[in-house]
Parts: sequence; structure tokens; C-alpha cells
Amino acid sequence: MKLGCHVSVAKGFLHASKQAKALGAVSFQVFTKNPRGLKPKKLDVKDAQLGLEFCQKEGIDLICHTPYITNLSTPKEDLLEATIRSIKEDLLIAEAFGAKGAVVHCGKHVGEGEEAGTKRMIETLNLILQDYEGSTKLLLENTAGQGSEIGLEIQTLVDIRLATDFPEKIGFCFDTCHSFAAGQWDEDTFPALVDQMEGSGYLDALYCIHFNDSKAPFGSRKDRHEKIGKGEIGAAGLKQFLLEERFAHLPIILETPAEDEQEYAEEILYLKELIAEGGK
Repeated sequence: MKLGCHVSVAKGFLHASKQAKALGAVSFQVFTKNPRGLKPKKLDVKDAQLGLEFCQKEGIDLICHTPYITNLSTPKEDLLEATIRSIKEDLLIAEAFGAKGAVVHCGKHVGEGEEAGTKRMIETLNLILQDYEGSTKLLLENTAGQGSEIGLEIQTLVDIRLATDFPEKIGFCFDTCHSFAAGQWDEDTFPALVDQMEGSGYLDALYCIHFNDSKAPFGSRKDRHEKIGKGEIGAAGLKQFLLEERFAHLPIILETPAEDEQEYAEEILYLKELIAEGGK
């Protein structure tokens, strides 16, 4: 089990890589640029290479996350153009860091309807990926269903991937909080969730899990992360992910609330305790 957490890249990628190791992580996630902006970021090639070499030496897996404000389903031409440019750049940055995948949030149809939003999302993904030949996968993250978000259901995400011209360049990132808040799984239905992932082909393209408890109740469609065991899902429900053999090879990335990254070291230790407990 590749337990890890989100780490700030503000002081550079090499620093973030060393911080991940210091926290006891064997996987970690960084933003490719300011998560609330689309301003192009000049890549520090030397820093990227040093960080990549450090991660390879230490056996640490990396996942990147693209900015929040892109919209793969936007009907606005200016935002569409900015989204395509930004995510193309994100993929190149993620590849330079050696990331297995770059997470992107699914589209919002903003009143145009789910069918139109899904169609636009597929078109946008094609435009982003048509010239990309790198090794980093673009990872579609399931949503909590806030507002006009697309991509709550496993099958919907599988269908979108297969409808693109480049399914081999696309993978998935599963967020435990989002799926719980979307009403897609709870402690009792976890086995059915994993069986659906396997049966639909989703599991074959799953590259990481965002591991979060939920402040909001089941089916609330509110994206509110909470520390493991302190939220509405609870430790017993989340522990099932840690004990599931079909997830054993994946980066398990904590995105839980933390005022200081050192809190993640404590939470990683807690996850190890849950694993040690087994099915108790």
C-alpha cells in the first residue's frame, strides 16, 4: 500500500519530494501550478530533474493535480481555450516531474445540460490529448455532484474515457469523499463498488485514490473533506480501501484538512495502524 499525502511545491519540486519522505510517505501529490489560477508556470528543469531522481532513488510515486478552475465542459470559448492550454502545460510539467498521472476535475455543464456537457468534455479531452505523446496519464476524478458537475458515477467515467479518441492516454483518480457525498458508496456497499470498478474496466485504468473522510453526509453532494475517522464515512468504512488487495499497488493520497503538513505524518501512521488491525 503506497500511503502518501498532498505536499506543497512552493519551495520547489525537490524540496516537496524530500518533504514527502520526511512525512513517511511513499507516494505524494503536488499541484502543477497555482490551483486557483491558469497563469503559465515556467518549469525549473534542473529542480524537476533533481526531484525526479530523488523519487526514483527512494521509490516514491508521484501524482500531480491540475488547477481547479479549468472546465472541460465549458460552453465559453475563452475558458475552453484557456482550459486546453493550461492542461496541456500541466501534462508537460507532470511528465517532467515523473508523475504517473495528472488529475483533472470533470466538467461542469453550467446549465447546458448533462448530455451537452458530456459531449463538450469528450471534445475537449480530444483537443488536449491529440498532440500529447508523453507517459503521464490524464486522470479523470469522480465528482461529488455539486452544482452542474459531471462524472459522479463509475460507468459514466468509463463511458467518457471510451468515447474519446485517446482512451489509452486517460486514467482515473477515485476520491472516497466525493463518491460518498455523491451517494455512490458507503460502508455497506463497498464490496459492490469495487466489483463494479472491476467489471466495468474502471479498475484497470485506476492510477490513484484520494483518501478522505467526509464532513458532509451520504448523498449530500457536498465536497467537504475531513480527517480519516472524524467524518461521516468513518474509519471502519475507509479501512476497507486499505485492506482491499485490488488497491494494494495504488498511491493512496491524503487530502484531508491540515494546518501543517506534519499532521500528515501522524495520519499516515494512523493508516498503518488501521492496516495492522486487519478486519478487526
